[in-house]
Amino acid sequence: MKTIRKVLALVLALCMVLALAACAGTPAETKAPESQAPASQAPEETKTPDEPGTDVAKEISVWVYPVGGWGDEAKVKPLIDKFTNDTGIKVNMEWLAYADGDDKVNSAITGGNQPDVIMEGPERLVANWGVNGHMVDLADMIDDEDRSEILPAALAAGTSTDGKIYLYPMFNVAHCMAVNYTAVKEAGAEANIDLDTRLWTVEQFDATVKALYEKFGGTVAAVFCAGQGGDQGTRELIRNRYGTKLTNADHTAYTWNTPEVINALTDLKNMDGIEFDASLQGGDEIAKFYQGVLKMAFCWNAAQQLDPNSAGTGEGKTLTGDEIVYMTFPTQEGKAPEEGSGVWGLGAFDTGNEARIAAAKQFIKYMCDSEHCSEAGDISNFFSCRSKAEGVEIKSSNPLLVEYYGKMMPYMGEYYQITKGWAGARTEWWNMLQRVGAGDDIAETVAKYEANANKAAAG
Repeated sequence: MKTIRKVLALVLALCMVLALAACAGTPAETKAPESQAPASQAPEETKTPDEPGTDVAKEISVWVYPVGGWGDEAKVKPLIDKFTNDTGIKVNMEWLAYADGDDKVNSAITGGNQPDVIMEGPERLVANWGVNGHMVDLADMIDDEDRSEILPAALAAGTSTDGKIYLYPMFNVAHCMAVNYTAVKEAGAEANIDLDTRLWTVEQFDATVKALYEKFGGTVAAVFCAGQGGDQGTRELIRNRYGTKLTNADHTAYTWNTPEVINALTDLKNMDGIEFDASLQGGDEIAKFYQGVLKMAFCWNAAQQLDPNSAGTGEGKTLTGDEIVYMTFPTQEGKAPEEGSGVWGLGAFDTGNEARIAAAKQFIKYMCDSEHCSEAGDISNFFSCRSKAEGVEIKSSNPLLVEYYGKMMPYMGEYYQITKGWAGARTEWWNMLQRVGAGDDIAETVAKYEANANKAAAG
């Protein structure tokens, strides 16, 4: 009798499931929960062939910050179209700018219209939106095999302190600086530039600045501080000069108020040819370097070297045709540089709609854990965060990237941008540089703004 009852219960349950499925297939009878997007924006749903029985939205939105070549719609579209053809999921792309991208995302979150997927770095996906409860934990997408294939530093950067993964690592780079090599040769300072190792000392850097200043006059290089854009360049320039860290080891506090930072700022402030420029952010500095106005740039990486300022004129050339070479940030004699690292990836916003989240995860896996990783990396002009995906070796097809990777990546440092209160600390950093440039007492200024940053971290 118990067996008969169990069979009847199973049959009844199956009938209920089929009835519900039939109702769900009728758009007029489907009502979205109040917490999700309006019905006019709610994507249709389908069944994914990989996970039978799981609803997957037929349409998602993906918002992308201008990360390397991923800021170029023409370069990205073929891969997006391939994803749609392979999965049947339509992708609505939105191209964000750093100038107002954060405001757009935050407004979308407030209004309940956040995208399904977003591309950027851990300081946003992990330290901001993730820890504040807006992102989906992607830990279920990463197994032991994935962990053996993904660069450990990149995976750590995408993971919060409580072990939740809010960013699936996609590509990475070691930040660096650049010099106008044509101008350096005209100034007779090319002996300071080692094209084999791309390493140089503080003494060689200072001598090169002096030679360029004496030859051309004006500003050789700018400590830009109009805002946070490209601020990794000024941080790496300053902290590498005497070799120090800007945060503690567990990324809970800022450690700017050190003799190393104060001495570096003092040196730069007193150096002819170096200007603390409160009218420039990183992008502005690159433009002036590319135009030949500046002879050095501190906001640089592989993507810029491949095509400076995305102007479409090719590898390592200024607008006037001068040769650009990339270099590590200068260090004291015998000390290896620690280049700031860039890590970028994809995260999924918690929309409250499981079908959209499932589709978002499909998109993330396609771009970050499939045979398409190499193509995604080539678009970025950076390097894939993993060595293999689904048994396929991941490698760049660009010889310059391979060369850059070999020379720069050994010096890639920790991703300290996930330190608590990072958004506020960035503001304190460029405000500090502005005050140094204005002539305020450097030791007092550093102490003041480090304290402000740590208040943000404690809060």
